[in-house]
Amino acid sequence: MNIFRSLIGKVWQDPNAAEVVKISTGQLYLVRPGNIRSSRECIYNEAMVTIRRVPSLEHNFQLVVTKVYEEGDQELLEDEDETDEERTFLISEELEFRTSSTDNEPSFLWRDLNGDVDEFFEFVATGTNEPTRAFFETCMYRAMYERKYKRSAEQTKDSDLEEFIWHPPKPKAKSTPRRKVAAKPAPVQETPASPTKAVEEPIAAAAVTEPTTEQLQQQPTPSTFLPVPMPDNTETLATKEAILYLWDIPNAQFESQGVFTAAIIRRTDVPFRYCLAAHNGEHLLLAHDFSPDMNPKWTHKMSSITWNHLSSDGQWNGWCLRFATPEDYSEMSNTFIKCMWETLHQVPFEKMKEDEQRYVISSNEDVEMKDVSEEDEEDEVADELEVDKESDEEDDEVQEDEEGGLPQALQGDRNSQLAIGYKGDRSYVVRGNNIGVFNHSTDSGVKYYATISNVATPKGKSFKPQQVMLHDQDTKMVLMNPSEPNSLYSLDIERAKVVEEWKVHEDIPVLNVAPENKFAPMTREQTIVGTSGNALFRVDPRISGNKLVESQYKQYVSKNKFSGVITTKDGKLAVASEKGDIRLFDSIGKNAKTALPPLGDPIIGIDVTADGRYIVATTKTYLLLIDTLIGEGRYAGQLGFDRSFPANAKPMPRRLQLRSEHVAYMGHNIAFSPARFNQGEGQEENAIITSTGQFVIAWDFAKVKKGLLDRYEIKKYEDHVVQDNFKFGDDKEIIVALDNNVLAVNKSKLRKPTRHSLAGNNLSSQSNIVNSPY
Repeated sequence: MNIFRSLIGKVWQDPNAAEVVKISTGQLYLVRPGNIRSSRECIYNEAMVTIRRVPSLEHNFQLVVTKVYEEGDQELLEDEDETDEERTFLISEELEFRTSSTDNEPSFLWRDLNGDVDEFFEFVATGTNEPTRAFFETCMYRAMYERKYKRSAEQTKDSDLEEFIWHPPKPKAKSTPRRKVAAKPAPVQETPASPTKAVEEPIAAAAVTEPTTEQLQQQPTPSTFLPVPMPDNTETLATKEAILYLWDIPNAQFESQGVFTAAIIRRTDVPFRYCLAAHNGEHLLLAHDFSPDMNPKWTHKMSSITWNHLSSDGQWNGWCLRFATPEDYSEMSNTFIKCMWETLHQVPFEKMKEDEQRYVISSNEDVEMKDVSEEDEEDEVADELEVDKESDEEDDEVQEDEEGGLPQALQGDRNSQLAIGYKGDRSYVVRGNNIGVFNHSTDSGVKYYATISNVATPKGKSFKPQQVMLHDQDTKMVLMNPSEPNSLYSLDIERAKVVEEWKVHEDIPVLNVAPENKFAPMTREQTIVGTSGNALFRVDPRISGNKLVESQYKQYVSKNKFSGVITTKDGKLAVASEKGDIRLFDSIGKNAKTALPPLGDPIIGIDVTADGRYIVATTKTYLLLIDTLIGEGRYAGQLGFDRSFPANAKPMPRRLQLRSEHVAYMGHNIAFSPARFNQGEGQEENAIITSTGQFVIAWDFAKVKKGLLDRYEIKKYEDHVVQDNFKFGDDKEIIVALDNNVLAVNKSKLRKPTRHSLAGNNLSSQSNIVNSPY
């Protein structure tokens, strides 16, 4: 390798040389030796491979494979985000990089860190001569050296790089395994050296410097760690050995803290209080109480759990435990789910029926949903570490949003609710006892139009609307008055005043309302749907006296605490509760056809696709997606609105949640606003949108149905986002109500999460990561 020293010296220390070396022709393959169906899959038929510096992160390099297009081909691509033009890998020892040859052409191979243990990528460098191949190989080893030792490889000798040359593992001797002594992990308070400026790359699975499953299995098992004495008021329910990681904010990767014993602990002096703990046989490193703010995410493929924790200095940290075997993972995950459920419900998990227990546990199984197309399978490969080419544009995007502005009449209170027009191409924003009216302009923006001032009852008593719903072809708005919960109020939009009070019932308060069917506000339909805490009913403002339709009223004996109701295009209903359960009805006045048990968290919002196939329910820290299609049994092919699911074949709920490392950058606990599908008559839903804090977040529904649950795009604003929703009949334009502003943004302006877009310059290291309540 010495023959390349002078050549490497010309490019290695040149700070302006972003690319160290490039091979311009070749093909990229994904190789699965254990998969007979597709043991060798061509990813790019024409490609080039490059070793690049990671901008602003010294001693780090990327292996980048870029798809090459023939002239004119690229113009035919319709969707830039779907082209998958580049695969990027952080260069480290974990890649197990090696060289080989295929059909007498030189090739480079490296591990797929997000695939199974025997899957790897292969770049066949067609037409490349031997000196170029060797030069590329040397540069790879130099990049590994710099990442490992955090110093320049300029003065390295050939012998210094030999440790990075991959060798096949030696066969294990057939003898009785000996117990190994686990190495004592480095003190976790020591944070890796931070660069002066952070990299603006998307945060993705490939940025995680986790050991492979094979490496985990090489850890000492069983462990020689002695159990740490726990306080007298605790009981250990489950314990397994795992590698513990902490998300390093400046370096954008999970850093290993060493091998620890993970334990789920119960407090015996406080009912239903649990914590997730880790110790090394001598010291208890952490003990984090169970709560929804943990944002726990179990990943079967990686045998891992990630979660968030707020440290004593106010820093949100991202943690990860990766277990040695699928069996260890399964035992810990099942115990965790049961304990979290008991934390939220304060009753034993075993009180539930067996089929309901299976439903709750299935919510953490990360598999595809039913009837998903196999097209675009490359989307299922986890996002790789890549340079955010558009990060420079993100600083200016806020200026491109069309702001509606707020007139003097709307100053004072904060915006509280957003209603999107069905026919009038307008949006309505509630602010105190005023309602701002905004036009959707032709140049994809919003413009202030008028103010409906001093909302008051027909008797002149002012009130601040608690919930609003457009009605009767957008000529009216139904308002809820918190001071008069047994009535609804009809606001005439053209006259800009409340014209009627609808007394629903003397003894039945109205807590939630919905249209008679999903598109009823576009028609002259007068009836609406309402719920109280434990009743579902229809309201008809045309009848005399109380407006509740007695024949369409269903009350439950128990206090169900209904928290939301939504209807399909055919008028079928989904009702959610603060307890977390969901009921599906084919009509009002009958028993629910399907009752889905609670996962534990209160549901604060619910939406459904027009055909009733999918439901999205919002909790504080995650969205719950449910496919209502009955997959087996007598009524297979029908929906849960019309028939009951077999007891042993309830749907498998899917959680849409933010990745723990993203939450660490965002710096606040998650509090989602009610999520919505985009909607329009005759249109198929293709997006889900919500918000939390200063962030608007959207999921590509097609990818979600493929099982890609953490693929979302995001946009940060300077102010708190109250609500957001798509314009009716438009799956691109999003109306956003901030605390003190209203604006429109095109969905194309949302980006994959980056450290820059999530945290800005707030990229400090963790100063205090241990927080034990015991």
